[in-house]
Parts: sequence; structure tokens; C-alpha cells
Amino acid sequence: MPTIKPFRTRTDPDRATGSARVAERRLPRYEAGQLEMPVRILGSQEEMDRETYWAEHSHPTHELLWRDAGVGTVTIGSRTWTITAPLGMWIPAGIPHSGWTPAGVVVCAAQFSVDNSHVSDTPTTIAITPLLRLLLDRLQTLEAHTDSYSLTEAMILDVMSPAAHELLLHRPNNPLLDPIVAAIAEDPADETSLQDWAHRLGASARTITRAFEAETGLGFNRWVTTARIQHAVSLIGLGHAIEDAAFDVGYASTSAFTTAFKRITGTTPGQFRA
Repeated sequence: MPTIKPFRTRTDPDRATGSARVAERRLPRYEAGQLEMPVRILGSQEEMDRETYWAEHSHPTHELLWRDAGVGTVTIGSRTWTITAPLGMWIPAGIPHSGWTPAGVVVCAAQFSVDNSHVSDTPTTIAITPLLRLLLDRLQTLEAHTDSYSLTEAMILDVMSPAAHELLLHRPNNPLLDPIVAAIAEDPADETSLQDWAHRLGASARTITRAFEAETGLGFNRWVTTARIQHAVSLIGLGHAIEDAAFDVGYASTSAFTTAFKRITGTTPGQFRA
């Protein structure tokens, strides 16, 4: 069976898309365990000089993605998670996923052996605590197959745990909801009410609410708020002022924004500052 070689920094070439400032990367699709790991955990870092999209792909290993600063997203099916400094993303081996990151962000990743590095069987948001971050950084300074390397691997696996909250948005697939999803994606500050949408779409407010709940587990208002807050986190992570991010997603006051933000994320906007 082929073996994954240790590496420190990704140097995969970019394939230009519609803009010289945007790049798209295409990686292979692997089955879980299709390649062997020489160690339990391999880490990498790369600073992105352009906004970059990763087309859907899958790894033979489990993957942990995180950021020291800035943001990124991971999309699996109809679900999109936002990655931030305090929130990483665990992607089990063989799970098809795509990703996005803006220019100027350092993408941090670690590949975990499928044989003895089990954390979760499902995609999971991971709390990137100061201790976990320190251990992940330390691993990249050590020589593989040494006692120090093995000890650090064991400590990483010991301290990794799911986060109490996650920045997750389910995109509904019901065609009835497509205009709503498109409107919020185009302008998170869109103030069209549930009753207004019902009138536009020729459906009752109850039908729209049931459609959202059936596909996302959230009612209309909660889904819209979640979409707004997820967008705001990206803005804040990119360096926008909290007041500006609040305004951009439709909040007239910082206090109202903070209340909604805490209801969705369990913490304050300041925790996601660049």
C-alpha cells in the first residue's frame, strides 16, 4: 500500500479561475485508509496569496483544519461550517468536502492516521484551545519517529474535543426556498419578512416554516439569523470592525447584534476578531 510522506508546507500549484486573484485547487478523491501514514499525525501550514477554493475531494486520512487567524469554510453536502481561530473542523477520512479561504490567511491542517487516531465518525467542530494549538505547532518542529514526536501526538489526541458550539449553516434543497436562500446569500441584511416571502412565493407562512424545519431543523427566523451571524463571523475574522459587520448583516445596533450573536455562537463577537 502506498505511504503518505511527511511534509511541512503545501506547495500544490493553483489553477486560475475567472480572476487572477482567485484560485481553484483540485485534489484527488481517496477512500478511507487508501494510503498509509508513516506516523499518527502529519501537520502543514500554507499562507494563501490568493482567495482559494478547493473543489470537492476526499482524503485517505482524517483531517483537522484550523486557523491561527482569519476564517475559512468547509462544505459537506448541504452543510457549511465556518472555521475560525477558536473553532477548527474535523473531517473523517473518505468524506467528500470542498473548501474556501480568503487571501492572506494561513491554512493550518493536520492529517491523522485512520488506524489509531479516532476522534469522531462524523464531521465535527473542534475547540482549538491554546494548549491544542501549542501542541499542533510543536509537532511541526519535531523529527518524526522520535519519542518527543510520539508523545506530542498522544497529547494532541488526548486534549482534542468537540466544541460546545459550531458555526454551521444547512442549505435547504427545497425549490420553494431557493429565492429566500439566494436573497440572503446576496445580501445578509435583506429584511424581507416571512409574511412578505409567503406573499411573493404564493405559499403560506406555515408552509415555508415547515419546509425550513424539515430540511434544516430551524424555523425561518432562526435560519436567517444563523446565516447572518455566519457571514458576520467571516467579516470579523477578515478584520472588519464589529460595528461594521453588524450593520452589513442587518443590525442597527451593536447591542442587538451581540445578543443575536451570543444566541447562535454561545460567545461574543470579540472572540472571532482577526
